[in-house]
Amino acid sequence: METRSTPTPAFDMVLFGGAGDLVMRKLLPSLYQAHNAGLLNEQGRILALGRKDLSRDDYLASVEKQSRIHIKSHFDDAAWQSFCSRIDYLRVDASQAADYPALAEKVGDDAGKVVVCYLATAPNLFAGICENLAAVGLNRPNVRVVLEKPLGTDLDSSNEINDDVARFFKEEQLYRIDHYLGKESVQNLMAIRFANALFEPLWRREWIHDVQITISEELGVGSRGDFYDGTGALRDMVQNHLLQLLCIVAMEPPANLEADAVRDEKLKVLKALRPFTEHDVAAKTVRGQYKAGASGGQPVVGYQDEAGIPAGSQTETFVAIKAEIDNWRWAGVPFFLRTGKRMQERLAEIVINFRDVPHQVFTGPLGGSHHANRLVIRLQPEESIRLYFLAKEPGDTMRLQPAYLDLDFYKAFKVRRADAYERLLLDVIRGKLALFMRRDELIEAWRWVEPIMDTWAASTNNPPKQYTAGSWGPAASSALLSRDGISWHEEC
Repeated sequence: METRSTPTPAFDMVLFGGAGDLVMRKLLPSLYQAHNAGLLNEQGRILALGRKDLSRDDYLASVEKQSRIHIKSHFDDAAWQSFCSRIDYLRVDASQAADYPALAEKVGDDAGKVVVCYLATAPNLFAGICENLAAVGLNRPNVRVVLEKPLGTDLDSSNEINDDVARFFKEEQLYRIDHYLGKESVQNLMAIRFANALFEPLWRREWIHDVQITISEELGVGSRGDFYDGTGALRDMVQNHLLQLLCIVAMEPPANLEADAVRDEKLKVLKALRPFTEHDVAAKTVRGQYKAGASGGQPVVGYQDEAGIPAGSQTETFVAIKAEIDNWRWAGVPFFLRTGKRMQERLAEIVINFRDVPHQVFTGPLGGSHHANRLVIRLQPEESIRLYFLAKEPGDTMRLQPAYLDLDFYKAFKVRRADAYERLLLDVIRGKLALFMRRDELIEAWRWVEPIMDTWAASTNNPPKQYTAGSWGPAASSALLSRDGISWHEEC
C-alpha cells in the first residue's frame, strides 16, 4: 500500500463484460486516469470482451459516448487518444468454450507479462469463465482473476463459486474486490492508527464509547429492480463493504503491510464478532423499505412501485445493526452499522466516539456536549478526516464550544489523488493482495450475516419498517442507538 510513482509491469487487462456498466462507468475511466498519470507500462494493453460482433472502431465509439463522460478531472484530449490506442475489442461469448482459443491467441504466451482477467459479469458465469480460461492455458502463474461481488447469496452458494474457481486458479491468483478498501481515507485510517502514538493508546474500550459506520445512498434501485429484489441491502452492502470497514477500524496492528499479515488480522475480527441469536436479531437489527417521498427536491416512488419489484416484496432497502466484538480490545463497545437507499444524502463515513472525561470541570452552561471528542472519517462524497474536540470560545468566560482539526486531503497534499478503482486496478497489476478479500474472510462474513438473513426470511408477519424516501430511515434505527444513550452522527 505504499505510494507509487513508477509504471506498472507490462500487462494485458482483459475485461469480461466489456460493454457493461461497470467497465464503462468505473474501470475504463480509472485506467485512463492511471494512464494520464504515467502509471501504466507502455506495453500495457486493454482487451474488452463482449458478445456483440463489433469492430474496434465501433467499440471505441461506444467508449467515447459511454465512458468518457465519467472522467471528472485531469482530462486531456491527447492523453485520451493515446489511452484509446491501448484498447482493443474481441467478440467472446463468455459461456462458449469455442470462443476462448481466439482470446488465448490474442493474449499470447509471454510469461513476463501480467494478464489480468476482470470478471465484470454475473457471478453465475465465474465458474464457466475460469474453466474456459484454463482450457486454453490462461490460468498460468502470470494470470490474475478479479472477482466482482456479490459472491453468492449465502454461505453455501459462495462456497460453491469459490470451490469452482479454485479448481483452476490458486488463491494467490484471485482478487476479490471491494472498492471501499481502495479509498484514500480508509487507508489513511490505518496510517493514523498504526503510525501515531497519539491515537494507538486510545484505540480501545477504555477510551472509545461507540463506533458508527454509515453508507447511505440518495438513489433508489432504478433499473436494477430485478437484481436488487433478490439481493437486498444486507447482502449487497453489509456482508462486504460495511464488514470490511469494521475490520479496518477494529483490527490489531499487523506485523507488516504484506497481504497475509493484514488479512490475518481482519479475519480475527470477523471471527470475534458475536453471533446473532433469533432474539438478538429482533433486538439489535432494523430492516426497512423506502416508501414514496422526495429526493433532490423531486417526488419519487416507493420501492414497491419501482420497475421489476414484485407486489408485496419484503426485500430490505435499509439495514441498521448493533454489532459487538468479543475480544480484549473491544469488549463492551457497540459498533453500529447502517446502510440504505433513498436516504437524505449520499454519505459514507466512519465515526469514532470517544468517552467523556472522567471528571467534568466545566459544568452547567460552561460545559460541552455529550461525546464531544470524536474522529470522523468521511469516505464520500468528499474524502476527509476531522477530529472534533472542545475549545474555549473567545471572550472573558470559560464557555466551551465544539471545534475540529480538519485533514483536507486536497489542501494538505498537493498531489493527484487516485480513485478507489484506479488504486485497486494498479494493485492487481502489481500483484498486491492486501486490499482484497481472502476466501476465509468471505466465509466468516457470510457466517455472521446468515442468522440475520434466516430470521428475517422466517418473519413473514414482521415485514420491513417503512421509511419515507429522502429521510434517514425508520425511526427504529434511531431507537437502536438511543438505548445506549447516543444518536447517529448527523442527528447530533
